[in-house]
Amino acid sequence: MPEIRELPEGVWTRIAAGEVVERPASAVKELVENALDAGARRVRVRLWDGGRLRIVVEDDGCGIGFEDLPLALLPHATSKLRGIEDLESIRTLGYRGEALASLVAVADLEIRSRPEGGSGGLIRASGGRVTEHVAAACTPGTRVQADELFKELPARRKFMKSASGELRRAASVMREYAVARPDVSFTLEHDGREVLSTDGAGDRRRV
Repeated sequence: MPEIRELPEGVWTRIAAGEVVERPASAVKELVENALDAGARRVRVRLWDGGRLRIVVEDDGCGIGFEDLPLALLPHATSKLRGIEDLESIRTLGYRGEALASLVAVADLEIRSRPEGGSGGLIRASGGRVTEHVAAACTPGTRVQADELFKELPARRKFMKSASGELRRAASVMREYAVARPDVSFTLEHDGREVLSTDGAGDRRRV
């Protein structure tokens, strides 16, 4: 009978992350939802090579405090729940605290963030570990950059489509949020070229 063994942390975190971040479009979805939950009125998404090389999501939301940046990368760390009773009245798109932790497990991650009236900070992580956490000058809001998605998981990378295929999926995600939230300005760029842009004026007919 095979022996039961506990998986090393580096293995199970990547397995779990693969359930949340399956491809660039799912990373975009998670990050855009975080931006909307932070009260953003402007969300800009930039992709390189369909998001396989780099994903950048910038917003003008409430930001993350310098001291909270390391916590934001931990599994199930969230500002959206305080206790089990909050599960009965969830009003946010996300609440599990898995998005950033999942990205840290499968990509090189950099976050720059500053709350309105607060100090800015930068945190970088690679291989699931924080490599840098310093004060940094930045505008209010949050900028998340994820590089080389699944770079150490070639079995996952091979299931990703071409750059154009991954872009189509990400663009579909952005259009859905643009229709759902016409009051928010959304921009999607690919390799420096604008693919989608809305003005956030609240008119769904203009999406």
